[in-house]
Amino acid sequence: MTNSTFNQPLDRRTLLKTFGAAALAGTGLFGASHKAYAANAQHVVVIGGGIGGATFAKYLRFAHADVKITVIEPNDHYITCLRTNDVMVNLHTLDELTFSYDTLRNQYGIGFVFDSATAVDFDRKLVRTAKGDEIKYDKLVMSPGIDFRYEDYEGHSAELANTQLPHAYKAGPQTLMLRDQFQSMKQGGVFVMSAPAGNFRCPPGPYERVSLFAEWMQKHNPTGKIIILDPKNSHSKYTPFQTAWQRLYGYGTDNSLIDWVSLDKGGRVTGIDVDNKTLFSDGGPVKYDACNIIPNQRAGKIAQTLGLTDNSGWCPINRHTFESTIQPDVYVLGDSSIADEMPKSGNAANTQAKVCARAIAAELRGEPQPGAIFANVCYSLVGSNYGISISAIYEVVDNKIVAKGESSGVSPITDLPGQPILEATYQKNWHRAFVKDVFG
Repeated sequence: MTNSTFNQPLDRRTLLKTFGAAALAGTGLFGASHKAYAANAQHVVVIGGGIGGATFAKYLRFAHADVKITVIEPNDHYITCLRTNDVMVNLHTLDELTFSYDTLRNQYGIGFVFDSATAVDFDRKLVRTAKGDEIKYDKLVMSPGIDFRYEDYEGHSAELANTQLPHAYKAGPQTLMLRDQFQSMKQGGVFVMSAPAGNFRCPPGPYERVSLFAEWMQKHNPTGKIIILDPKNSHSKYTPFQTAWQRLYGYGTDNSLIDWVSLDKGGRVTGIDVDNKTLFSDGGPVKYDACNIIPNQRAGKIAQTLGLTDNSGWCPINRHTFESTIQPDVYVLGDSSIADEMPKSGNAANTQAKVCARAIAAELRGEPQPGAIFANVCYSLVGSNYGISISAIYEVVDNKIVAKGESSGVSPITDLPGQPILEATYQKNWHRAFVKDVFG
């Protein structure tokens, strides 16, 4: 074993171009739930059933009725990271953010193997799972999410994150652990968050998290304090966030609920002493009562194990198709891929998955590759009824994904009292439509 780690009809394309795949999702035009695929049907295997993987599987079915699709995913349900910050301040429950794969299986004829992929034989085009299954593929699509660089912080580890210092950057038990630690903090206590450097998953956004925590503290722990230790001098939506903090939480005054310590002020965290509840930073030690280290990040572990990453820690890809530049017939979506100016957001993974689905469908049918165009919108709640956003359209220029023209926009700063309320409403309605697009 070497090099190993272990005729779509025109009317279908016309319908897709005219109405969009989401509008036709429930029409039954794209295959029955129990379709028997031909013995020689091409097989596309997806590792990871999160936003990227689930969207890809659904939209590949829209684009190609006759291909066999199998998703390998450890869990029979998915908890979205989107709105998990809300869970920690009692605006949502995890149950409300949990979605099954029933519609993808029953309506779109997508197969699921609830197991962990452990190895891939690229020469034989074979995926092996933890339970011993061997699954052949013609195309392999990976959407493995993120992994954490605990080694960047002296004294930190994955075990510590799972038992005492939850990052809460994968929805589930750590979400509830951080909620309980934060809400049980003593009156007048100090909550310290260490933001990540470089590229990182969002949502759950770090600055949205501390914003909602500040709103909760106004009601339940008004003498408390939040300190953000940041290895950056700026961040996405920097100006709208700081303006909102000034309006809502007294930012910049002696009574501010939030202190933000930038890189220039010594905000980079280098280590932790759990026993003495102390973070060590370039600016000196910082004591805490509750703490949230959000570690620096890299591509999901299986992408590293399979040798699909480069020195950046992320997976290099063909920007038009998301095919790996390291392994042919392997595609990497979402958080793990190098997508240049695109953020590592759920919405970005969703739009990348649709581009990749069209590209693979075209190649399997021997058709020319369609053009690649991407979009992203990120909403953040700075308070339960105060929203801000950033959005952009992206295109491929000189083999880089870049914002298209003047398409990128951040929430403007105005004195209109209804604007942030409206943006908060947009966020809540967008989330409902988004998860339906992915899982419904």
